[in-house]
Amino acid sequence: MSFEAQVTAFRDSLRGPSFRPGDPGYDAARTIPNAMINRRPAVIARCAGAADVVACVQFAREHDLRVSIRAGGHSVAGKSVCDGGLMIDLSAMKGLRVDPVERTARAEPGLTLGEFDRETQAFGLATPLGTVSKTGISGLTLGGGYGHLHAKHGLALDNVLSLDVVLADGRLVTATPTQNPDLYWGVRGS
Repeated sequence: MSFEAQVTAFRDSLRGPSFRPGDPGYDAARTIPNAMINRRPAVIARCAGAADVVACVQFAREHDLRVSIRAGGHSVAGKSVCDGGLMIDLSAMKGLRVDPVERTARAEPGLTLGEFDRETQAFGLATPLGTVSKTGISGLTLGGGYGHLHAKHGLALDNVLSLDVVLADGRLVTATPTQNPDLYWGVRGS
């Protein structure tokens, strides 16, 4: 099967939409707030769920493609868009489950601070995320997450209880202090 046929089969396997150069929506999907970044991925996959992310990682690995990850879409430095590779776009993954009894939230990577705050505040809760509501929670948190509440509650990353991570081999695992602890502490940078 040719590479183009494999790309077509890959795109057809996704639940979320995907884009190639020349497709309607391609330019909008690769655009980030920093207009100085003008990179052109070979494929953009806007994931609808974890299965799409797994498929993307496996496809990129099988074809030795450069990968970039877009989550909340605020990447001013442009690291969320690559030239010639696979852009895994998580921006549509905006699920959020707030448990007011446990005082926890389970958030998907495409959420922004404003979206997260809106839902948690409905339950009288807040978390030490950043200060700009349009910032994505994933990149901010993985970078530490310095926000208004840090003096009392630490950085955003200090408050992460568990993570669902798609590994480079395409496996989806959960990382907590007791389950895959090396990954958990590695992501937390501790």
